[in-house]
Amino acid sequence: MTTLKGPGIFLAQFLGDKVPFNNLQSICLWAEALGFKGVQIPTWDSRCIDLQKAAESKTYADEIRGIVEESGLHLTELSTHLQGQLVAVHPAYNELFDGFAPESVRGNANARTEWAVQQLKYAAKASQNLGLNAHGTFSGSLLWHTVYPWPQRPAGLVETGFKELAKRWKPILDVFDENGVDLCYEIHPGEDLHDGVSYEMFLKEVNDHPRACLLYDPSHFVLQCLNYLEYIDIYHERIRMFHVKDAEFNPTGRQGVYGGYQSWVNRAGRFRSLGDGQVDFGSIFSKLAAYDYKGWAVMEWECCLKHPEDGAAEGAIFIQDQIIRVTEKAFDDFAGTGSDEAFNKKILGI
Repeated sequence: MTTLKGPGIFLAQFLGDKVPFNNLQSICLWAEALGFKGVQIPTWDSRCIDLQKAAESKTYADEIRGIVEESGLHLTELSTHLQGQLVAVHPAYNELFDGFAPESVRGNANARTEWAVQQLKYAAKASQNLGLNAHGTFSGSLLWHTVYPWPQRPAGLVETGFKELAKRWKPILDVFDENGVDLCYEIHPGEDLHDGVSYEMFLKEVNDHPRACLLYDPSHFVLQCLNYLEYIDIYHERIRMFHVKDAEFNPTGRQGVYGGYQSWVNRAGRFRSLGDGQVDFGSIFSKLAAYDYKGWAVMEWECCLKHPEDGAAEGAIFIQDQIIRVTEKAFDDFAGTGSDEAFNKKILGI
C-alpha cells in the first residue's frame, strides 16, 4: 500500500488577472501558504506555461519546475482538458468550442483538430521534460448529442463513432508512450468517455493501449447516479490521477439528472466545495490506499455557492485530513508465533 500524495490543487479555476492569481510564481506562493503541497497546471493558460516551449526546451521546462519548487511545492501533472476536447468535436458544437482554440483556427474545424492534436503531442514531451509520469485530458465527443436518443440511433453509429475517436487518439497515445507518460482521460458527461462502459468501448478500439488511463473524479459520477466506489474496484489498475471534487444530487418531482436547463444553483445535481456535498471521500481514500494508488490527490474546485478562495483554504485541510498514512504491519503482528514448513505441517497434522 502507498500513502497518497497531497494535498494538490488544480490551478485552472483560480487563475485570473489580479494578484496573486496572475502568474505562476505568485499563485504557487498563495497555494503553499494555504497548505497545498503540489500544483497541477492547465497548459492552455499562458500565465502559467508556454506548452510548446516546454516541449521543445528542457531549459525552459526546468525553469517552470524551478518556479514551482522554489515556492515549496511539487508539480503534480499538466492538463490539456480544453485541447483534448477539440480532438473530437461534433459540428453542432463548433461555435461553442471555437472559444477553446486560438483565433487562427476558429471557423476551420480541420485546422482546429490538427492544432489540438499537436497540443497533446507537445504535452507528452513537455511532461517528460518536466519529469512527470501522468497527464490529464478530455476525450472530446462525436456522439454526445445521441446520448439519450430520439429518434433511435441507426445501427452501427456508436461503433463507427468510437472507431473514429480511437483513430484520432491512437497516434497521440503512442507519443505519450514514447515519452513514458500515462494519458489520463477524465470521465465526464459531455465526453464520449463519460462512464465505465464508454471507456471500455474506447479501450477496445485502441487495443487496450497501456497509456489510455483514467483521471478519477467522483463528482461526475454522483451527478450520473453511478456507483463511484465500485468504479474504483473495477478500474483501479488504470487510475493514475485523482481530482478531489465534491457534488450533490437532490432530485425532486420537477427535475432529475438532466437539470431542466437550469443554472447550476437551480439544478438537482450541483458541484460543491469539498465537504459540502455528498461524496464519501473516506471510502474513496481508503480504497485508493488499499489499491496502492501512487499519484496525487488534487483538489479541483467548483461550487455553485461558495467563494473560491474559501473553498481553496478549506480544501487543503480537507484533503490532508483524508489522506491515510498507511500501516507497515498488520494490527495483530504482536501475536505472531513464527513458523516454518515443518511447523506448518505439524499444525495441519501431516
